[in-house]
Amino acid sequence: MSLGLLGKKLGMTRIFDAAAGIMVPVTVIDVSGNTILQVKTADKEGYAALQVGFDDQKEFRVSKPALGHFKKTASTPKRFIREFRTEAAPESHPGLETFSAGQWVDVIGESKGKGFQGAVRRHGFGGLRMTHGSMMHRRTGAIGCRSTPGRVWKNQKMPGHMGTTRTTVQNLKVVAVRPEDGVILVSGAVPGAKGGYLTIRPAKKKSA
Repeated sequence: MSLGLLGKKLGMTRIFDAAAGIMVPVTVIDVSGNTILQVKTADKEGYAALQVGFDDQKEFRVSKPALGHFKKTASTPKRFIREFRTEAAPESHPGLETFSAGQWVDVIGESKGKGFQGAVRRHGFGGLRMTHGSMMHRRTGAIGCRSTPGRVWKNQKMPGHMGTTRTTVQNLKVVAVRPEDGVILVSGAVPGAKGGYLTIRPAKKKSA
């Protein structure tokens, strides 16, 4: 069973699908250098999982406890570390063979930051009238709830920082796997900017 891979977004391009006769927009994801850092078992940690690291970094940038953790598996320090849950202790090493062309995947990343935005852009508010002396064009409007309970409810949609949140794009197809280049090509767009870290896992809502 496919577990998952860690990667870095390199950018977007397009390839020609000769069978369908169309251009397919794809995102190029670097997945080279995925390394197993720890195999967790139900007997020791209470659950079975595979801890994977991606993207080397210099030793002086990590703490001594973290450096010791990396050296247990003779691995160089990694910048991006994630776990993939399994039903039993996995024995195979994650690599490009984990995914194949035509497989459906979910891609998890951090969305692009948009800075401080108003409620119209951040939450899609419709805004108020633009004529007849109105002075409330793109403002939030009332946020209270009468005299009872007389307060602002939690999670009220208001202006604030937009973006830089964990985002999952589901049901993307693996168009091509290129082991010689250490990349996979996924149809469509994925979260984040170029150079952003991504987690690629088998699609949960769509089978191959």
